[in-house]
Amino acid sequence: MLQNTGKLAGKTLFITGASRGIGKAIALKAAKDGANVVIAAKTAQAHPKLPGTIYTAAEESIDILVNNASAINLTGTLETPMKKVDLMLGVNLRGTYLTSKLCIPHLLKSKNPHILNLSPPLNLNPIWFKNHTAYTMAKYGMSMCVLGMAEEFRGSIAVNALWPKTAIQTAAMEMLGGAEVGKQCRNVDIMSDAAYAILGKPRSYTGNFVIDEEILKTEGIKDFDIYAVAPGNALLPDFFLDEAEALVQNMGGQVVIPVAKGDPRSAATSGPIAETFNIIKGVLNPDIVKSTGGVYKFDLSGEHAGVWFIDMKNGGGSAGSGEPPVKADVVMTMDSADFTKMFAGKLKPTMAFMSGKLMIKGDMSLAIKMEKMMSMMKSKL
Repeated sequence: MLQNTGKLAGKTLFITGASRGIGKAIALKAAKDGANVVIAAKTAQAHPKLPGTIYTAAEESIDILVNNASAINLTGTLETPMKKVDLMLGVNLRGTYLTSKLCIPHLLKSKNPHILNLSPPLNLNPIWFKNHTAYTMAKYGMSMCVLGMAEEFRGSIAVNALWPKTAIQTAAMEMLGGAEVGKQCRNVDIMSDAAYAILGKPRSYTGNFVIDEEILKTEGIKDFDIYAVAPGNALLPDFFLDEAEALVQNMGGQVVIPVAKGDPRSAATSGPIAETFNIIKGVLNPDIVKSTGGVYKFDLSGEHAGVWFIDMKNGGGSAGSGEPPVKADVVMTMDSADFTKMFAGKLKPTMAFMSGKLMIKGDMSLAIKMEKMMSMMKSKL
């Protein structure tokens, strides 16, 4: 891990979204260095281990601003309520812009001022838009702040972005992938170390979209297992990074190609997919239906292309080929071979989704709930 050297001692940091996760880790790393840390979160109460509240920020000479606060909702255009769209744009884009605008007059008085946004490189590959356009626009809004402000204040304030190469174990990640997803993540220390490396650089270091692993390599870090939640496990690549090494890390060395849309015809009544659905019918019961409460449509491509459904919302549940009897809450598009692996427990839905093997439209939380049924089926497949 990157050792503290005291280079942030005496500096004042204003960090948004710092009550937990990555923001808190950055705050604690800076505080250990002797920095004055002011955190802004949903509460105005002071953090027990960190000095200051949002109201004390104006009393300090701000040297560093970290825009970490973010809201996420991974749903398609038709499935995303405007309330969610407004929240993501308000927190991610407007919040970052406003906080920067208010802090810049103070930053201009600092000897080595920095703005650091926790946002991704601007990657215009459509794959990062098609399943969650609103979220992508909101996160890219933070990145556009970096692009514009870095040039606007070049020579006066360093403005950079930081993004993880792999998934980071946070409350948000557990919400998306469940408790088990942590085994495929790195911990927040890699992000706090990377942020520490950036914030110690001169103001001439600006306009960069930094990946955590890459900057730590330049700092001499060679052993990245120290950051893994479960060393030796395959790591999930993070969103917005579609370079080959990010998408195929620990996944057999094969480039992952997003699957094409499945054949809309009714599915065959025999073969591995039909056998899987016969088993699904056998494990469905009122308890599973009650705990899940969703209708799933599977649009499969590949050797056994077709459309299938699982109704875990009505009555005692049902499953079969063709369109679901009512509108689906979740539509999953994937290759039929990956579908079989997923229900056999050989491919986690979260891994499939983040690597591009699985496309999801609808309620992401229902997609996660389906893992309960998969675990029940594992012994039968």
